[in-house]
Amino acid sequence: MIESFVIALGAWRWVVLGLVLLALELIAPGTLLLWLGMAAIVVGGLALLFDPGWQIEVVGFAMLGLAAAVGWWFLGRPDNAASTDRPMLNRRAERHVGRVFTLEAPILNGEGRIRIDDTIWRVQGPDMPSGTRVKVTAADGANLSVAPEL
Repeated sequence: MIESFVIALGAWRWVVLGLVLLALELIAPGTLLLWLGMAAIVVGGLALLFDPGWQIEVVGFAMLGLAAAVGWWFLGRPDNAASTDRPMLNRRAERHVGRVFTLEAPILNGEGRIRIDDTIWRVQGPDMPSGTRVKVTAADGANLSVAPEL
């Protein structure tokens, strides 16, 4: 039943497939279905004009879809890391490397705390009393490594 419907659509099946793929792109974004949908619509348009046969249509769809996806990957993808004015936005701990702070709590047995703005951060380093000025040397997740300020 579905097969006979698809055959009855003729070249319009590619346009319908393209529209379905574009609609699916709205549900599962990621741009791959966008390019495949556009390739299907182009093949449908060409099939309406020239009627090349289903084998050439399938090969044309595969080539156009692949070319569009690869072209987007290399040429059109935004490079968010390089184009943002705040490259460390989601890497809060790494933003503090190289900065100097005062210990909120002493470092005992290698662990202590510092206050940065309104947040208390866990720090690791050599034992030091509270109030000591320390420089953040590294970040590992939510932990900061510190050394005495020189």
